Order: sequence, then structure tokens, then C-alpha cells
Amino acid sequence: MKKEAENAAVQHSAAGQSDQNALLYQREGKLPASLYVPLALQHVVAAIVGIITPAMIVGTACNLPAEDRLLLIQSAMLFSGIVTLLQAFPLFGRIGSGLPVLTGANFAFVPVLNSIGGMYGIAAIIGAQFVGGFVAMLFAIFLKQLRKLFPPVVTGTVVFCIGLSLYAVAVGYMAGGTGSADFGSARNWIVALVTLALCIFFGNFTKGVTQLGSLLFGMIGGYVLALFLGMVDFSEVGSAAWVALPQFLPFGIEFRIDAIIPTGAMFIIAAVEMIGDFSSVSNGALGREPSLQELRGGILCEGLASTVGALFGGLPTATFSQNVGITTMTKVINKRVFACAAGILIVCGLVPKFAAAFNTIPMCVIGGATITVFSIIAMTGIRMLTKGGMTDRKATIAGLSLALGMGINIVSGSLAGPGMPAWITSIFGGSPIVISALMAIILNLTLPDPNDERIAEGVKVEAENREE
Repeated sequence: MKKEAENAAVQHSAAGQSDQNALLYQREGKLPASLYVPLALQHVVAAIVGIITPAMIVGTACNLPAEDRLLLIQSAMLFSGIVTLLQAFPLFGRIGSGLPVLTGANFAFVPVLNSIGGMYGIAAIIGAQFVGGFVAMLFAIFLKQLRKLFPPVVTGTVVFCIGLSLYAVAVGYMAGGTGSADFGSARNWIVALVTLALCIFFGNFTKGVTQLGSLLFGMIGGYVLALFLGMVDFSEVGSAAWVALPQFLPFGIEFRIDAIIPTGAMFIIAAVEMIGDFSSVSNGALGREPSLQELRGGILCEGLASTVGALFGGLPTATFSQNVGITTMTKVINKRVFACAAGILIVCGLVPKFAAAFNTIPMCVIGGATITVFSIIAMTGIRMLTKGGMTDRKATIAGLSLALGMGINIVSGSLAGPGMPAWITSIFGGSPIVISALMAIILNLTLPDPNDERIAEGVKVEAENREE
């Protein structure tokens, strides 16, 4: 009798555990911390490099002192957590998608922000981002009408251009960071290539957390090597505070039209990319298309967060594709997992010592890790372009757009000759992305369409935009 009671208790316990596990695959439901904390940490591990690195790159491009770079990193982590929380629990039921996504500083903005920062400084970036967030919010409001301007041939061209334009950034970092005393040294390249090799190893020859966090673990290996080679300076960590609230306008703010236009264009492009992430996670983890309200709320949230974040030194945020991949693979969508991940990022953002520790990472380690990210961005663009086949029309649109955008960017001063207005140089000469995007949109609207590609895409967009 006693044995039967024990068996019944075991079965009851197993059933209870099974019920709790089942809640991982539902958006709602109370879970024990032992279940959701490890899964939340997995998301943070996969995202943390992508969250902090744009802040480090932009801070360096703006020649900011160490303490200001710490503020950028701190704000990047803080606002990544806040926006992730809003995406999981939409404000007023409207600002946020309600989908299982994690957000962070967006790599796609780096070329444009670097260009603005190099010309005008960090204050101009803050002003451009502040206005750009409103552009994203307007795009969200008129999403149904505007989205048809951005079929895969346009977005694929732009994403490919973003990846290509970031290669020079990664190689410059692998060499030690442009302007550094030992730029191009053997030591920098050894550390960078070891970091790259470790990222490739963890991403392709391991499984589980190490595969999902391949960039992080690759950077840890490169960091350890750099530490042994005397390339790491911990002096800033000791002097950094344990707790600090974000500062209002720590870098000031400056509004320049030639900075606002390319940044606003990037917010639209980023919004289109986010639609892809929202669609991927909704299809892969929820088994359905996202509603128009979910798409609109998600973009609205990112736009609002970028505008508010600019006032506190944060950079533009967007959904992270690597975390979309984790959610799609595991099917774990419970809100508590994402709330916990958001909480971890918020805590890190309020502790400057974390930011100071991240800021000790040598440039060559960052370059060795991020070149893999930038290559994936470029290849994602190619996949978008070739989906459904590479027709002559697609090849013409992508080829001409990239040729003009990349060509003008590579040839220094090509837009700065006699009779050329200075604003032309400022808007179109700093980054290839705006020119490539404009050319792709114009060519897609004007070139003959014998295969009805534009019509097919229009039908697809209308289907995806249907209200629930």
C-alpha cells in the first residue's frame, strides 16, 4: 500500500513537472525560476555582443573619451532591456508587438552613424536619431500603404549593401582600430584571427549554448589571449561606479538636416528588416502570420524607444535575428523568459562596472568576432535577392543600385566637385546605403516587369497586412 502511494506521488509530481514544461511553449503561464532563468540567460548570451559592439564602434568613430564610451555601452544594455520588456508586454496594448523577441542596438545603423560622428560628432547622431525615431513611428502608422515600396528585391539590395559597407569597419578593428599606435601589427592580427577561428569553431562544431553564443565564447577566447599578451587595461573598471542612473542628454543634441535624412532612411530600412524578424518568429514559433497590429506595434515600440533613448545616450534599437532563431528552434515563447532576459540587461545597464569591463575588450577581438556578423548580414541580403530565382530584372535593380552606392562611397570626393552643393556630399557621400536604397526603390517602380514580380509581391504584402 505504501509503495502504491509512493508511485502515485511520483506520477503526480511528473505530471506537474510536465504541465510546467508545457507552459514554456505558451505565452502566458507562471513558471518556476529554475525553468526560465537558464533560457533567459541563453538569449542574453546570444545577444550581448550585438548589443554592446555598435556602441563601442560608434564611440570610437566619434573619438569619445573612455568615460563617454562607457555611457554608450551602459545605455545600450539598459534600453535593450527596456524595449525587450515592452515588446513582450505592449504599453497600452499598442506600443509593442506582444511577440517573443529580444531587441538591441542595431548594427545596420553603424555605417551611417560612423559617417555622421566622424563629420559632426556624437551630438549630431543624437539629434538625427531623435528625429529618426519619429520617422519609424510614422512608418508604423502608415505601414499598410508604405510596405509595398519595399519588396525583397529592394530590402535584399539594401541589406547586402549594409553588409558590404561594414566589412571595412571589421577589418579596421582586426588591425587594431584605425589611428591606434600599433595599427596593422602582427599581434593584433594574431588575436583577431584566433578570435575568428574560435567563433567559427563554436558556431559550427559545437551544440547547445556554446553554438548559440558562438560570438561570445569566441570573444572570450580572444580576450584571454589578449590578456596574456598584455593588451587589456583594467584601470577603468576599478574607478567605475557600482550603480548609476542614465544621464539626460549626456552628449548634448544637434539637429543637422544632412544627418537626419540618411538616419531617417535607415529607420525605414530597419523597420522593413524588423517585419522580417516578426514574421519569422511568428511563423516559426507560433505557427501563424503576424497581424498588422503586431507589426505596427513592434515598429512603433522601436521608434519610440529610439527617440527616448537618444535623450539618454542610447543608440537605435531593433529586433535581433539570432534570438529569433533561438525562439524558432526551441519554440519557447513564455513571456517570463523574455521578461527575465530584459531584467538581466536592465541590471547590467544600471551597473557601470559591467560597461567598464566590456570596454576593456581590445579592438582586434571585436573585429575578429564582428566580421562573422557582417558577413552574415551580406549573405542574408543575397538570400533575399535570390528567393524565387535571380531574374534579369532583379539583377539589374541590385547591380545598378549597389554599383552607384558603393562606387560613390569608395571614390573619395566624387560628390564634392565644383558646383556640387555641400548638402549633396553630406547626405549621399558618407554612406552607400541611402543611394542604394533610393536607386532600388526607383528602379523597382519604373523598370518593365515581364514576370509580374511587382504584382506578386504586392499581393503577398496585402495578404500579410490583413487585420486579425
